[in-house]
Amino acid sequence: MSTIDPSVVERLLAVRDQAYTPYSEHPVGALIETAAGRRYAGCNVEIANYKGLCAEAGAIAAMVANGERRIDTLYVIGPAEHLCTPCGDCRQRMREFASPATRIHVLDGRGQWLKSYTMDALLPDSFGPENIGKPSPMHD
Repeated sequence: MSTIDPSVVERLLAVRDQAYTPYSEHPVGALIETAAGRRYAGCNVEIANYKGLCAEAGAIAAMVANGERRIDTLYVIGPAEHLCTPCGDCRQRMREFASPATRIHVLDGRGQWLKSYTMDALLPDSFGPENIGKPSPMHD
């Protein structure tokens, strides 16, 4: 994938620009697309004790609050030219609502595609609900 739908890029740039990052000055935006075609966005929100909310977590919370439970595709945009991949906590959170084939696309600060991953590649040999005897969307 070398190009991203312009409407996705526009929404990512807009949500990233709403990030509240007075401490790190590292704004991030995330956008989830579900199999139903709905989109949910999130941005990072920092607080003084450094326990803020990541963009991916915000997008997942919006998805769940709207009654959906499956990430089809997730996009992440940072502020610069480098990869801004999800942190470990977000990878685990994403894993809860993704399948092994869920695609994660990382864009540069201008909205140009940099790299894509599957959920399985981003978090190999992961721990999930099935490890505690619960059903998991990872094995549909």
